[in-house]
Amino acid sequence: MELEAKLAILADAAKYDASCASSGAVRKNSLDGKGVGSTGGAGICHSYAPDGRCISLLKILLTNRCIYDCHYCINRRSSNVRRAAFTVEEAVKLTLDFYKRNYIEGLFLSSGIIRNADHTMEQVNAVARTLREVHDFRGYIHLKTIPEASPGLIEEAARHADRISINLELPTQESLDQLAPEKNLGRTKQAMGRIRHRLEEATEQKRDGDKRLRHATGQSTQVIIGADASTDSDFLSRSDELYRSYRLKRVYYSAFSPIPDASGILPPKAPPLVREHRLYQADWLMRHYGFGTSEIVDSARPNLDLDIDPKLSWALRNRHEFPVDVHTAARETLLRIPGLGVKNVDRILSIRRFTKLHLVDLARLRVSLEKVRPFVILADHQPSVLELDSDTLRARFAPKPQQLELFGR
Repeated sequence: MELEAKLAILADAAKYDASCASSGAVRKNSLDGKGVGSTGGAGICHSYAPDGRCISLLKILLTNRCIYDCHYCINRRSSNVRRAAFTVEEAVKLTLDFYKRNYIEGLFLSSGIIRNADHTMEQVNAVARTLREVHDFRGYIHLKTIPEASPGLIEEAARHADRISINLELPTQESLDQLAPEKNLGRTKQAMGRIRHRLEEATEQKRDGDKRLRHATGQSTQVIIGADASTDSDFLSRSDELYRSYRLKRVYYSAFSPIPDASGILPPKAPPLVREHRLYQADWLMRHYGFGTSEIVDSARPNLDLDIDPKLSWALRNRHEFPVDVHTAARETLLRIPGLGVKNVDRILSIRRFTKLHLVDLARLRVSLEKVRPFVILADHQPSVLELDSDTLRARFAPKPQQLELFGR
């Protein structure tokens, strides 16, 4: 098969993996005239998708052949898709050629499982090792690792990559048993734990002066939303555990996408994309706004409200916490006000040291006055009790009803 045909198949097969952000990676440069692929200094290049998204990573599978039979995966063993595989040399050549043409600034490499986990991980590592050691490639590399692979192989991946990830896929073992019987939640968490300890050791070594040490800066994972009956509470509880116990940088939420020749146990259509969006918002609240999982979802409300964002939903359930005086409230309290983000909270804390804040000041900060007005006390504004307790408050922020067409197209 021609290399171009392989690229078409394996780049398309990789599009379902969302966990490929390069934020937080240490940027390297080639300003000393050595090496290629720097993402700092001269030579920072990007290409753009038709919808305006910035595409800067060559994102491919080493192969879409797989011995696993995960029901939700288009590359599963029983799937009727065209198969292809890159050799190590072909993957290396593609990465270098794409970079030298200013198409990319790095590589995201994953793979189906061929022969066994160790063999696959050896091939993935060989691509990264060749780029780093033979070609002195200093661009960004993200490697998808396999929890069933030997610890030494995962550690080698971390030495060559800027970011590594292990896809959790589903939040409970019961869901994995149903949809991905070859995968085991316990093994995945063990691998994540080993990676966490090695990353912390590498951080200590760098802090102690080992400037030449190359090691990944963190790990991430991806979960699939809507492929089974798992609730938003299941996903957020698992994410909270991964952030606290394994120090993951990110959990990516990917809405299930129906695939050709799908298994009969999968839902016939994708979940609403807004569910994925609400999970990202809730995840942000846990990571940056000090919210606990039980404040966002609980046994009585296992799923997020799709009509309004989770912070506003929490505020409406806890109206006794409001209104908040922005001149005296602690930062933690300000962060819970609907309509205020982290940057604007910090700006308010700085401004209030010198003067009182008015509605016009919030407008200058580009705060949504409609959203924030019922929840704050300002120098020229105090919401009425009736406004905050009104049964129509939620309706003000929920999407307006839409007239359906009489005849569908």
